[in-house]
Amino acid sequence: MNAMIIFVLLLALMLTGMPISISLGLTVLTFLFTMTDVPIESVALKLFTGIEKFEIMAIPFFILAGNFLTHGGVARRMINFASSMVGHWHGGLALAGVLACALFAAVSGSSPATVVAIGSIILPAMVRQGYPKGFGAGVITTSGALGILIPPSIVMVMYSVTTNTSVGKLFMAGVIPGIMLAFFLGLTTWFLARKHNYPRLPKASWGERWATFRKSAWGLLLIVIVMGGIYSGAFTPTEAAAMAAVYAFVIAVFVYKDLKLKQVGKVLLDSAAMSAMLLYIITNAVLFSFLMTSENIPQAMAEWITGQGLGVITFLLVVNILLLLAGNVMEPSSIVLIMAPILFPVAMKLGIDPVHFGILIVVNMEVGMCHPPVGLNLYVASGITKMGITELTVAVWPWLLTMLCFLVLVTYVPQISLWLPNLIYS
Repeated sequence: MNAMIIFVLLLALMLTGMPISISLGLTVLTFLFTMTDVPIESVALKLFTGIEKFEIMAIPFFILAGNFLTHGGVARRMINFASSMVGHWHGGLALAGVLACALFAAVSGSSPATVVAIGSIILPAMVRQGYPKGFGAGVITTSGALGILIPPSIVMVMYSVTTNTSVGKLFMAGVIPGIMLAFFLGLTTWFLARKHNYPRLPKASWGERWATFRKSAWGLLLIVIVMGGIYSGAFTPTEAAAMAAVYAFVIAVFVYKDLKLKQVGKVLLDSAAMSAMLLYIITNAVLFSFLMTSENIPQAMAEWITGQGLGVITFLLVVNILLLLAGNVMEPSSIVLIMAPILFPVAMKLGIDPVHFGILIVVNMEVGMCHPPVGLNLYVASGITKMGITELTVAVWPWLLTMLCFLVLVTYVPQISLWLPNLIYS
């Protein structure tokens, strides 16, 4: 009964158009102060201790690194390198967009940042080459979603904070699914481009490829620094995020010199604003999680689901449907912070690996970012292409279907996620 009251109250507040973070906070406070005897001091204490976690510091650092890279010419050099490698195939520039998104995802940790950085450069170039605008928008909107699957990933850090799962293992678990999804999205792009006979670029010589690689090497080196540093034990994921921010600042300002020192203040302010927004959501989500736990709701749900005789296969199907539906009304950070504390105990009771479960949630979040009404990537791509959301929704369908097929694969073949972390951490 209490669970019903909490969710109805949360839904009612969200339907008024109130931001999710405030809806969460008001739901918790209303319930605690009208239906329980919890002292107000414990609420204030929980607000502070909830974000007093070392791992949370990784979020503002990765946001800062992503913003430096977005403004610092790294994306343009990655696109040039990707074009030299795959540009001569059918739909070459579109394939270069998929590859560039995968490379940029490996240094930014954010899907919208990937769409902005790669899309704002490659989409006008594709239109000039004769590609339909909708085709280019479909490629970049969905490939940009790789930003939260290929490590480092801000969404993975949030899942880790919520469920106490190792960030290092999650990052490692995202590598193979990320590469596979990039390949499948590229395959869909190539198939459509071949079918419609879209333009190809002249084949680059190995000398030209080496030249573009050399120019993009400073950006690509960030992948080695972050991932290599974490898995060699040189630093923790949070320290890796701080290193990434400093390194991104140095290459953007002093190496590539695309970002002027006078612009650094704006990048810092933008990053601070985005970090504050996410941290505010996290704080209220921690309060919500505290309420759920104090009312014993996750445990009751776990007992009910296991009592219904739901096996792992059915439970994972239900989780996917639930998360895809949530993706219609919420953005990824909020979904992870609300749903993970509820679903995680049930998954553990059914013997599902926490790392596999985390990757499954992240892939669901990727799909949610590419469909209306609140798909973040759609809105970002709409801003770049000046296309309407309805028009964009139609444009992304072939790639969205590819992502849904991949979601089924990741859900029921856990080794895709677990093989690499098990190999490294065994």
